[in-house]
Amino acid sequence: MFFSGFSLSGEQELFHTYLEKSDFVVSGFSYGAIKALEYVLTTSKRIDKVQLFSPAYFNDKDKKYKRMQLMYFKKDSLQYCDNFLQNSGFPQGVKSRYFSLGKYEELEELLNYKWDKVILQKLISKNIKLEVYLGGDDQIVDPSEALEFFRQFGEVYYIKNKGHIL
Repeated sequence: MFFSGFSLSGEQELFHTYLEKSDFVVSGFSYGAIKALEYVLTTSKRIDKVQLFSPAYFNDKDKKYKRMQLMYFKKDSLQYCDNFLQNSGFPQGVKSRYFSLGKYEELEELLNYKWDKVILQKLISKNIKLEVYLGGDDQIVDPSEALEFFRQFGEVYYIKNKGHIL
């Protein structure tokens, strides 16, 4: 099962190099990483592994930053999403194939989601393996901050010279 990123749909093929296809693996990209984790925590189905591709990690951003992002989105959502995807590293021709205008509520959830150590510890206690993929040149999240946080809970693959889209 794969959960798409903010303003995207069907982009899982972009991660084919890393994506493990199995009935027992749940994956998500960016905003979809949040949705993947939430799904795993609430499902009664067997899950062996969670793969998070460039998780939307904004724990290090202040309220002002988040308010500004939401204000820019409200002002011109199409332009905001275009800039967001461009900063993610999508090539122009590829971007339009996966674009799906995001909603204000999704962006608000993405920005304000609190990655919690206790929640991730629950994965470990359930014997669910966590894999996190981060691009060293990510312009959406701070990859160093995300690396420091996620390395406590599973395997983190830090891919140099790659952006948010890996």
